[in-house]
Amino acid sequence: MHWPAGSWDSELVPIAETMDALNKLKEQGKIRAIGVSNFSRAQIEEAAQYGRIDSLQPPYSLFWRWVEKDAMSYCVDNHISIIAYSSLAQGILTGKFGPEHKFEEGDHRAKNKLFIKENYNRVQTALNQLRPIADRHQTSLGNLALAWLISQPQTNAIVGARDGEQAAENAKAAEVKLSEEELKEIDAIGRTVTDNLDDNPVMWNF
Repeated sequence: MHWPAGSWDSELVPIAETMDALNKLKEQGKIRAIGVSNFSRAQIEEAAQYGRIDSLQPPYSLFWRWVEKDAMSYCVDNHISIIAYSSLAQGILTGKFGPEHKFEEGDHRAKNKLFIKENYNRVQTALNQLRPIADRHQTSLGNLALAWLISQPQTNAIVGARDGEQAAENAKAAEVKLSEEELKEIDAIGRTVTDNLDDNPVMWNF
């Protein structure tokens, strides 16, 4: 379920009805698992009344951590995999967008709250603080952020790639081994951005 029913003016279908359909597909062997995306803890708990939820797919990165405040503890307690999307915050965590970057007309990333000026200034400061840590590990900023992310409880990462070379480069994040001290240092740097965001779990101002 990519978004809870009713999101973005979609049809409001009872969760019991949706779960009943998914459970039947599972019984028939047509699917092996049931996952939800963009669900809050309360919404996962409701869905779980009707069947096993195997995964949650939230927006989650060093610079967007709403899931930690809401659903992560429930997922850990109930062995629900967290499959993070926007794990590089739509490319911000790669460092490829400079302080004066402007998106072309129609690029939806322009509506990402992290690109709002006051947030974006904090992002740039945080990236400058992360660079020495990436350099120590002879890795990229993006792979440092991914290494931190997959070190979080039960968390895996979806990473976009435009070609095979990018995919192979992203996969190297699994080889970056961060110490407990480094994980805490990176965590603190990330919070200089996330602690100043509002409590709305949606990453964009659509």
